[in-house]
Amino acid sequence: MKAFRALLKTEIRLSLRGMDMFIFAICMPVVVVIILGAVFGNKPAFNGAEYTYLEQSFGAVSTIAICAGGVMGLPLVVSDYRSRKILKRFKVTPTSPALILAVQVVIYALYSIISLILVYATGAIFFGYQLYGSWLQFLGAYILVMLSMFSIGLLVGGIAPNTKIASVAASLLYFPMLIFSGATLPYEVMPVALQKIADILPLTQGIKLLKAASLGLPIESVFIPVVVMGVIAVICTTVSLRFFKWE
Repeated sequence: MKAFRALLKTEIRLSLRGMDMFIFAICMPVVVVIILGAVFGNKPAFNGAEYTYLEQSFGAVSTIAICAGGVMGLPLVVSDYRSRKILKRFKVTPTSPALILAVQVVIYALYSIISLILVYATGAIFFGYQLYGSWLQFLGAYILVMLSMFSIGLLVGGIAPNTKIASVAASLLYFPMLIFSGATLPYEVMPVALQKIADILPLTQGIKLLKAASLGLPIESVFIPVVVMGVIAVICTTVSLRFFKWE
């Protein structure tokens, strides 16, 4: 536990020196909320919808920080440490892959939670947003989606042989999920053909889960997303630890 705290403090300081996560995980979701609220106001999200754009999109917007940190930030940090031989130095210490990866997960989880608080506060204060569902269910779904997306980042960062490959893999995962999963463009306004493609993306299933929790819809209706998120988290985390590359 002492080693964990020491490594966590160091990594937080290093993380705060850069502006990437501040821009993409903190500022970007808030800006999206402001745009949705200012442009669409209380208009229904789509024809026949009983919820506004903001109410319909709250769960999706809250995943932007998760996607930025877990799918892009986390694997690039781990692979960068590998390329700079930092992990090689850790290898000769009692530090384990689980400890190194756990520290990174905690850091990006903190970014995600801060982002969630700011997104909700912005929507509630300036546009009268309210969560119709249970906060307990929503937070449970949020943590599940977070663990699932972070596990993908762990997989890429844990086994990518160098930063270049990690960057390409992270980009191929990050940008399609950010654009087509419903995190920025509402899933309901997509053409049917695009919705079918979007359904393949893991984050799409996570957003469906968060949307059901935020709108108070029956959780039973999103059984498949729950299973998908859980399976991804278990498989990706296991593989990342089992085949973790020190150098």
